[in-house]
Amino acid sequence: MNDARRCPALLIAAPASGQGKTTVTAALARHFVGQGLRVRVFKCGPDFLDPMILARASGAPVDSLDLWLVGEEECRRRLWQAAGEAELILIEGVMGLFDGTPSAAELARRFGVPVLAVIDGAAMAQTFAAIAHGLASYQSDLPFAGVLANRVGSARHGEILRDCLPAHLAWYGALPREAAIELPRRHLGLVQAEELADLDLRLDAAGAALARSAELGLPPAVEFQAPPPEVRSPLLQGVRIGVARDAAFAFVYPANLDLLRALGAELVFFSPLDDRQLPNVDSLYLPGGYPELHLERLAANLPMQVAIRAHHAAGKPILAECGGMLYLLDALTDLDGRRGAMLGLLPGEAQMQPKLVSLAMQEIELDGELIRGHSYHHSSMACAMEPIAHGECPNHRRVREPLYRSGRLTASYIHFYLPSAPRAAAALLRP
Repeated sequence: MNDARRCPALLIAAPASGQGKTTVTAALARHFVGQGLRVRVFKCGPDFLDPMILARASGAPVDSLDLWLVGEEECRRRLWQAAGEAELILIEGVMGLFDGTPSAAELARRFGVPVLAVIDGAAMAQTFAAIAHGLASYQSDLPFAGVLANRVGSARHGEILRDCLPAHLAWYGALPREAAIELPRRHLGLVQAEELADLDLRLDAAGAALARSAELGLPPAVEFQAPPPEVRSPLLQGVRIGVARDAAFAFVYPANLDLLRALGAELVFFSPLDDRQLPNVDSLYLPGGYPELHLERLAANLPMQVAIRAHHAAGKPILAECGGMLYLLDALTDLDGRRGAMLGLLPGEAQMQPKLVSLAMQEIELDGELIRGHSYHHSSMACAMEPIAHGECPNHRRVREPLYRSGRLTASYIHFYLPSAPRAAAALLRP
C-alpha cells in the first residue's frame, strides 16, 4: 500500500541573505490563509526569529527542516504529516540558494519541492532576468517554479522586471519597497513577533501587495513519501520541566518541546522577567534569547534568582543554552556598558560585542549519543570553569563551543536540537 501524500509546495529561496525571503514567505502564507486555505510553513536551517513571524502569518507552528541538523528521515516525516493536514506547504530557504552544506537547493532536490526565487530588484532592470536564469539553470536537476521580485520601486518597475524574464520562467509577482511591509531587524536578526504591535498589519499589507502584482495560483502538488514508524520510549514519564519563556528567553525549537512531551514530560512555562517564584517542577530548561536587552529586570528579580539557585543547590537538573547560559553567569554587560548581576551559578562574565562572534553548526557527544545543534551569538564569555567537552563543526570551521557542567547543571552556547539524540536529551533533564 502506498501511503504517499500529495500537496502543493514551494521552497522560497534567494541568491543571498537579506533579499527578503521571510517577508515574501510570510506574504504568501498570509495571502493564501486569507483565501481560506490551510498553510503549513517550514524554515530551512537553524532559526528562531523567522519562524515566529511565519507562525503568525500562517496561524500554525513552524518547524525547521535541515538535512544535517534534523536529518532526512525526520524532514520526510514532517513534510508527510504537513501534506496530510494542509493545502499548501511553504519552506523558507536559508542564506543563498546554493550556499552551505547541505544547502536549500539540496533540500529542494531531495524532496522534489520546486524553488521560488526571491530577488531584490531595488537597483536592477534587465540584470534581474540574468540572475533568475542563473538560479534556475545552475543545477539541471533542480525543480524550479519561478521568480518573485522584492523591493521594487513602482508598479512600472515590477512590469519591467517581469517582461525581461525568459519565457520558461514563471512570474510570481513583486513586493514594493515600503516601510509598512518591511520587517524590522536587530543584532540577531528580525525583531521578535511578540514585540511588533503592528505585525498583523504589515503581513496583511504584504499579502495584499503581492496579490495586486500577479495572479497567485497554487503551485503543482508534490508527492511526499511516508516515513517509517516512529516509536518513543517514555524516558521522562511524570517529569515536570519548567521552561523559561518570555521576551528574554524565547529561542527554542518547537521540535524540542514536542520531543519532551513525547517522552512523557509535562512542560510548565514561566518567566524569569515577571514571575517571582518557580513553578513546582523537577527540572529547568533555560533556552536562548535576548537577556542583554532586559538586564535591569533580570537583575532586579531577586526572588527568581533565589529560587533558581535553590533549585540548583537541591541537585535538580538545569539545561541552559546560549542566552540561558549567560543568565547563569556572575554578570552580563551590554553594548552600552551597562552591567547586570546574573545568577552566579557559573563563575564568569559575558560582554556583548558589536559584531557576530560565532555562527556554526555543532555536534557534541553527551551520554553516549551525538547531539546536534548550532551556535549564533554576539557575546564573548570568560568562564573560570573547565569545559567537559567541546562541539565540533561538520563544515570544518574552527568553532568549538565549550560545554560546562556543574552538578546537574549543563550549559553551552549551543542551541541543541534535542530530537537528534532523544536519550541524551532525556538524561539532561531527568531527575
